[in-house]
Amino acid sequence: MATTRIIPMHLNKGKTLAQCLADRTEYGMNPDKTEGGALISAFACEPETAVSEFALSKREYRELTGRVQESDVIAYQVRQSFKPGEVTPEEANRIGYEFAKRFLKGRHAFLVCTHTDKKHIHNHIYWNSTALDCTKKFKNFIGSYRAVRRLSDLICAERRLSVVENPQKHGLSYNKWRGGHDKLSNRELLRMAIDAALEKQPQDFDALLALLKASGYSVARKSRLSLRHENQKQSIRLDSLGEGYSEQELRAVLAGSRTHKPFVRKKYPKRRERATLISDIEAKLNAGKGYRYDQAMKVVKLKQMAKTLIYLEEKGFADFDALVNAAADAEKRFYDLKAAIKAAEARMGEIQTLRTHIMNYSRTRSVYTGYRKAGYSKKYLAEHEGDILIHKAAKKAFDAFGLKKLPTVRSLNEEFARLMAEKKAAYAEYHRAQEQMRELLIHKANAAYLLGLDEQNRQTTERQREEK
Repeated sequence: MATTRIIPMHLNKGKTLAQCLADRTEYGMNPDKTEGGALISAFACEPETAVSEFALSKREYRELTGRVQESDVIAYQVRQSFKPGEVTPEEANRIGYEFAKRFLKGRHAFLVCTHTDKKHIHNHIYWNSTALDCTKKFKNFIGSYRAVRRLSDLICAERRLSVVENPQKHGLSYNKWRGGHDKLSNRELLRMAIDAALEKQPQDFDALLALLKASGYSVARKSRLSLRHENQKQSIRLDSLGEGYSEQELRAVLAGSRTHKPFVRKKYPKRRERATLISDIEAKLNAGKGYRYDQAMKVVKLKQMAKTLIYLEEKGFADFDALVNAAADAEKRFYDLKAAIKAAEARMGEIQTLRTHIMNYSRTRSVYTGYRKAGYSKKYLAEHEGDILIHKAAKKAFDAFGLKKLPTVRSLNEEFARLMAEKKAAYAEYHRAQEQMRELLIHKANAAYLLGLDEQNRQTTERQREEK
């Protein structure tokens, strides 16, 4: 299920073009989110110098065209998210790269940054608004969001990934989606007032409106019915409250032909705080940002020390060696799962290729048989060249696979489905193993810091270097 969103990135006042580009792309290329930069791919630019390359192309564009815009779009970004457990980070990055290549038709440089810091793997795709020839710019045409979504869904469908069935043009903001605000919105208050009025079992719709008026709402009817509380600035239409709250639906409830289901606000658990390396906190302490900052970092450092000690006690590690062994086991488990997933993906790719060649081979067999019976006639070849080339390509692929007997398409489909199920199951475990490995490695490093082992290792390394 890949969801997409296209975002124009403008030139901010008071900042240079290079500063704006760096600010926007720095988050996407964060090494902590992209596995040390391994999940960053690029087209027609280098990730390390992309900001400079983008800025240089815009300078050349101004010199070639003489066009200067006050509110200039310097780049575009697409966020592409995937359903948890469906793709590996590497596959997500390949999908993002393919999407950008096909959507931009190779005319714009772009970066694809795949983030794995959340349960849902997602891509941040940045592309230069200026074309590679520096004479044109990307036009964010009407309906571009729809084109982005359709292409992304097409690529996912080709790989047998799920897509959003009923996408909406506009969605909730992230904070509202998470239900992060304790303060109720005006719409939620109106829903609650309607629910309370319905509990009193009014005889008809007019009686329902009378109860709402008694609770402080005024009623206005122009083209549609709307209500406004005395503490609100704007009216709220009933049909904007969601399912079950339109005038027609409320009338049906009062008539007894429909059951009212009160709106339930979704609650999401707070995100668990992740462990932090004490060495990273030490680096911030030495950043020279001032006394207050250093004091705050010292408190953070003490808290992290306490968290590591509590973790070791809760997990029952008798000594440091037990922690080292547990971390090594977790690391091995993670990389074994990763290798299994990659092997499944590789075989699934082979199956897709083989299935295509088998179908092409069957479709063109009669044409190639006729070609052979015609004594490999040049005239026959000219008339059926396309089918003959496809048939030869299929036979060449079978030789490359080392096949003596062709499998049936049905058996390949069954194997593909089995591998897909195994991959999904392994990937769910892969995510848990990754989190467990990360937690153990961080607490192992922190425990080494608390025991002074890091300092001992550093001194031993320095002595060995001096002896050499």
